[in-house]
Amino acid sequence: MVLRTAAFALGIVELIAPRPLVDFWMGLATVDDAELRPWVYTAARIEGLFLVLWAIASGRSADDRLGS
Repeated sequence: MVLRTAAFALGIVELIAPRPLVDFWMGLATVDDAELRPWVYTAARIEGLFLVLWAIASGRSADDRLGS
């Protein structure tokens, strides 16, 4: 449940504001000032969408198991 909640929250942030999140992680990953291509932020949004969908789908399957 905690993983699902964290994935949902991260996915929402990536959908709404991918640039600050990607820039933060790239700042940690690189020592030089790397210039990212514009499609990186689109890819982050797509990743956020998949995280949200996964969190919702796994929540529904857990509810189905509990309800049975």
